[in-house]
Amino acid sequence: MNNPDKEAGQPPRVWILNGRKAGDNTQLLALAEALGWPFEIRRIRNRPWELLTNRLLGVTLAGVDRKRSDRLAPPWPDLLLTAGRRNEPVARWVRCQSGGKTRLVHVGRPWAPLECFDLIVTTPQYELPARPNVLVVDLPLHGLTRQVLDCEAEAMRAAFNDLPTPRWSVLLGGDSGPFVFTPAKARRLARWLNRRVAAESGSVLATDSARTPAEAYRAFLDTLEVPVRAWHWGGQGENPYRAYLALADRIVVTGESMSMLAEASAARRPLYIFDLSDAAAGVRRPWWTIAHNFRYKPFTHRLAMRLAPRRMRRDVSRIQERLVRDGVAAWAGQDVVAPATPPVGKGVEAAAEAVRRLFASERVSPA
Repeated sequence: MNNPDKEAGQPPRVWILNGRKAGDNTQLLALAEALGWPFEIRRIRNRPWELLTNRLLGVTLAGVDRKRSDRLAPPWPDLLLTAGRRNEPVARWVRCQSGGKTRLVHVGRPWAPLECFDLIVTTPQYELPARPNVLVVDLPLHGLTRQVLDCEAEAMRAAFNDLPTPRWSVLLGGDSGPFVFTPAKARRLARWLNRRVAAESGSVLATDSARTPAEAYRAFLDTLEVPVRAWHWGGQGENPYRAYLALADRIVVTGESMSMLAEASAARRPLYIFDLSDAAAGVRRPWWTIAHNFRYKPFTHRLAMRLAPRRMRRDVSRIQERLVRDGVAAWAGQDVVAPATPPVGKGVEAAAEAVRRLFASERVSPA
């Protein structure tokens, strides 16, 4: 297959397949912007039974709600960026329609065989085997830099002048994998912040996420005794997430969210990881004696870690521990943290360069 740049004098035609997960969409957008090529976004909405049809049929649009999704029609893309299990069959369908010319780049962990993709950009939390088409980056992809955040801070600073410094930006996630965000854990985090923030006569900027349990968020806010400005997911007004990162003097992130950890590390401020595991909460009894571990996410995660093939497993503690080991972050609960060290290694630029190499010479896409 010839390089589209050489054939038409134009950059490759790029599509992004957007799904329901904001973290996946953010990574795809960051990669597309790093490439510097024009791109189009195709938003995909799935039917409730998509898991069944996708697993049985593989390359199909049977799981897509076409009335609510963007139209998929020629001219087909030269490059398609996708993430998440739900959009894998759609991406493979597009390549079939293009006669095999569309190159597929998957971000994260694919469910389909690895050879179905020209490139897979993944992180250490997944145990994918070493393959020529697998690139392991250090953290989930994003486009935030300190320079970008400084511009955001300059524009938003006046709106936060009433809050004393240092400002502690607290980014709350929720249930994910083995981690369950309970009201008790939320109160424990708030009590630690009460001590730390009060000692510096500072304030808190808090935001939850779509995954944050409502009862945990209420418990957190009810326990805080320091000046706070809080934003609730789905509330009125623009989400101040980026402003909170930009204006932060200290940052606290619940450790289950790799995307929030990646973006928080780009702020280059003292970063604390709040461990949502039961062990960090001081619970020492077996997991099956704790009722919340039978919620869908923690229970299915434990089953997968024990029964699923190795490449389908996920262990985010690898990324948490590396950030702490490299001095990028510290565990929340400590009284002192060293100055933040920017993460080094492979990131979005390495991923973009790997994508560019797909168009550097003739090659045959996998079937």
